[in-house]
Amino acid sequence: MTGIIIASVCAAGVGYIIGYTLYKTALKKRCEGILKKAEEEAEVIKKNKLLEVKEKFLNKKAELEKEVAARNQKIQQAENKLKQREISLNQQQQDLQRKKAETETIKSNLEAQLTIVDKKQEELDHLQTQEREKLEAISGLTVEEAKERLVESLKEEAKTQAASYINDIMDEAKMTANKEAKRIVIQSIQRVATETAIENSVTVFHIDSDEVKGRIIGREGRNIRALEAATGVEIVVDDTPEAIVLSAFDPVRREIARLALHQLVTDGRIHPARIEEVVAKVKKQVEEEVIETGKRTTIDLGVHGLHPELIRIIGKMKYRSSYGQNLLQHARETANLCAVMASELGLNPKKAKRAGLLHDIGKVPDEEPELPHAIYGAKLAEKFKEKPDICNAIGAHHDEMEMTSLLAPIVQICDAISGARPGARREIVEAYIKRLNDLEQLAMSYPGVTKTYAIQAGRELRVIVGADKIDDKQTESLSNEIAKKIQDEMTYPGQVKITVIRETRAVSFAK
Repeated sequence: MTGIIIASVCAAGVGYIIGYTLYKTALKKRCEGILKKAEEEAEVIKKNKLLEVKEKFLNKKAELEKEVAARNQKIQQAENKLKQREISLNQQQQDLQRKKAETETIKSNLEAQLTIVDKKQEELDHLQTQEREKLEAISGLTVEEAKERLVESLKEEAKTQAASYINDIMDEAKMTANKEAKRIVIQSIQRVATETAIENSVTVFHIDSDEVKGRIIGREGRNIRALEAATGVEIVVDDTPEAIVLSAFDPVRREIARLALHQLVTDGRIHPARIEEVVAKVKKQVEEEVIETGKRTTIDLGVHGLHPELIRIIGKMKYRSSYGQNLLQHARETANLCAVMASELGLNPKKAKRAGLLHDIGKVPDEEPELPHAIYGAKLAEKFKEKPDICNAIGAHHDEMEMTSLLAPIVQICDAISGARPGARREIVEAYIKRLNDLEQLAMSYPGVTKTYAIQAGRELRVIVGADKIDDKQTESLSNEIAKKIQDEMTYPGQVKITVIRETRAVSFAK
């Protein structure tokens, strides 16, 4: 029994050993298969990676070759430019050398010619001396004596010819005297009719009697000379009864001369020392009045914080005019218009009023600048610490400076409105009438227009058209065409409003 058990155990152990050996062999084969498969996959991955690396390398190589080619091309272009510049410089150097050689040749030729000219001049002087000596020997007269005789003979001949010429002129003048007199009278009438500068450059000072004229003139004219020297005004004392004319382009000087004359005539003491004293006193009074006018103007308009020098300049505007329009009145009008327009646009009306008041300060300078008055006014405002938008509005109101704020176009428009309103500035009557006639005739040239009326001193043109010739849509295009033609062909201040009127009337009669 025991043997059987041992045999069974031994058989089981041998079976186990054999199974284990077989399992180990199978496991080893499996592991070798897995390793082999892994090696194959690794080899494939390796080949793929090598191919990717090779492809990237080729791409990089191609890009580098392109960059190298581009750089080589740029280098080649630069080399070509340098070669061209070198060729050009060589050519210029050759031209300079050639011109230098030509200049040297010309210089040497000129020096040779100058030497020849000097020799010829010496020979000519020698010949002239010999000829003069021969003439003096033949005539028995020296050069000075011959000159004197020639001058005397020419004087006598000139006197004779002058007398004859004067007689001819007098005879001709007698024949044409009537015609010439008419021409002079007509020219005088035309000059008086068209000249307007005289109204802005003279002041007439009225006196009670002509006795005062002699006292103003003084002994040998010393009083009038002292007055002219002290005031810088030309004083014209002529045959005009009870009047003396003060002539000067500067209204302030004329006002000082007028007030000084008034005080001197009222006082009765007129002599050079008294004249200088009165003129000095009047100058001080006028200066005080100028400052007071400036202060009163700024207070009336509600403009505060101005530099004292700007206030003085505003006061000086009272004595200036532009095209017959008082400059201070123009500035006040412009300031008020600017404030109203700025309020309508939702802007600061105080700033607009300030810019409008100061826009023409460049017209009253203490010294004469070379700049336009708008630019000079902007520089003055900047000098006296005004804000940049105010300075820009002053400098740009005649488009001489770029507009950088909304105040600038407002000041420009209000300046044009104040200057262009009816009656603001003087215009020669003939030119004014001609402009209005041209305005009406221009509109009448369009088909369908029956009547035209220029109203509001030429600020508005009313055009009446036939209802059977133009419909409602065509009226709008007609007004645009007329406006464009006026802009292209005519010169006018401000703007012109074109109103086209079309109406249909039905008329019947009850009997």
